[in-house]
Amino acid sequence: MIQGAGSNVGKSLIVAGLCRAAKLRGLSVAPFKPQNMSNNAAVTVEGGEIGRAQALQALACGLEPHTDMNPVLLKPESEVGCQVVVQGKRVATVKARDYARLKPSLMQPVLDSFQRLSAQYDLVIVEGAGSPAEVNLRAGDIANMGFAAAAQVPVVLVGDIDRGGVIAQMVGTKAVLDRDDEARIKGFIINKFRGDPSLFDDGYAMIAAQTGWQGLGVLPYFPQAWRLPAEDALDIAQTTGSGAKIACLQLSRIANFDDLDPLKAEPGVQVVMIGPGQAIPGDCTLVIIPGSKSTRGDLAYLRAQGWDIDLAAHHRRGGRILGICGGYQMLGRTVADPDGIEGPAGVTQGLGLLDVDTTMTSDKRLTRTKAVHVGTGEPIEAYEIHIGRSDGPARAQPFAMVQDHPEGAVSPDGLVMGSYLHGMFSSDTFRAAFLAGLGVPTQVRDHGAEVEATLNDLAAHIEAHLDVAGLLALARG
Repeated sequence: MIQGAGSNVGKSLIVAGLCRAAKLRGLSVAPFKPQNMSNNAAVTVEGGEIGRAQALQALACGLEPHTDMNPVLLKPESEVGCQVVVQGKRVATVKARDYARLKPSLMQPVLDSFQRLSAQYDLVIVEGAGSPAEVNLRAGDIANMGFAAAAQVPVVLVGDIDRGGVIAQMVGTKAVLDRDDEARIKGFIINKFRGDPSLFDDGYAMIAAQTGWQGLGVLPYFPQAWRLPAEDALDIAQTTGSGAKIACLQLSRIANFDDLDPLKAEPGVQVVMIGPGQAIPGDCTLVIIPGSKSTRGDLAYLRAQGWDIDLAAHHRRGGRILGICGGYQMLGRTVADPDGIEGPAGVTQGLGLLDVDTTMTSDKRLTRTKAVHVGTGEPIEAYEIHIGRSDGPARAQPFAMVQDHPEGAVSPDGLVMGSYLHGMFSSDTFRAAFLAGLGVPTQVRDHGAEVEATLNDLAAHIEAHLDVAGLLALARG
């Protein structure tokens, strides 16, 4: 089990790299994360949902994502509440205080999923969540030491030297853990080192001496990480590439923003995340309104930033706008939630750029979808993960066709587009044709092959700098 001395220390990437390294060594391997908190989800073949990081790790293993790989997924809907997904299916929406009472009952399904994977594969690599040093959360824990104790798995602790204070991260974690939990940690890794790793030899030796844990290596910063799907919207907040500017609004409850991953890898495209308080640049070719876990809440947030005014000006200048999932719902005339599924019951006025109305419903659509884009005739392989149904006159000019059924909507002037199809830009010929329609010169690239090559590079990076044999020896017990 890979745990972190803090959040965002690189656990997900290390697990993905170790999974690919183990696969290349001839082992059958699967990823596992007992509990994840993310609005960036992937749809599995059986119609469930898991964290997108576990979907990438499954790809590294050469496997289809399965709900057992992430049995508990928490999807924040507000500052104090979240949706709880267990083994792929939504079971409740609870406030944080109520989840603390629910959490102990989730250990059994977590262990059931882990045991099913353990019976099928030579190796299961487990990713923790947050940090075991959050000892105030230890009672009823299913994400870190609580799971490690119940499943009897050895733990390797990862520290992030890029943040500074990594010696304190590691030694301080040991200091606050109780004796049994501290004894479960068998080794440590220092991640994201920049420069000559030998300069940290003394610090590395000090951590080993202070903790008694086995050092398993210093992992230099992996510069190609940006080529892999990002788990957190903050990981794609920096402008990348050059050429045509595509702006994406960083909503407060942004969800399933993997739509951006293939675009940010395009050499002729500059992807810009627009954060709170920032104006939408006037020279954008396209503005994307992404998915949201709280459509009406993020409509209010969008207006609070003044983005509704910027979008109207962008449209008047002849700029294009694409709303995906929740972003599509926001583009319509109204969003109604009569049963209070996403928050207080009521109706919110949309942006009025598409002649559709949306009603939130309790049933959730979770499916992989094959479609054909109406504008280009190119095939799209995507997924849908949403509540709510949208209908209105704009649907007469659909964005795509799913079999014989219209999907999404396009405005009469062709400048405003809405669709429920997440992941559409992973379809290479569609992405190239769509960008060509924006006046962006591009070639058809095999995005999937580029991700595979980057995973191989990550595995080689890990093999070069970590004691992979030592890690496998720990797994063998």
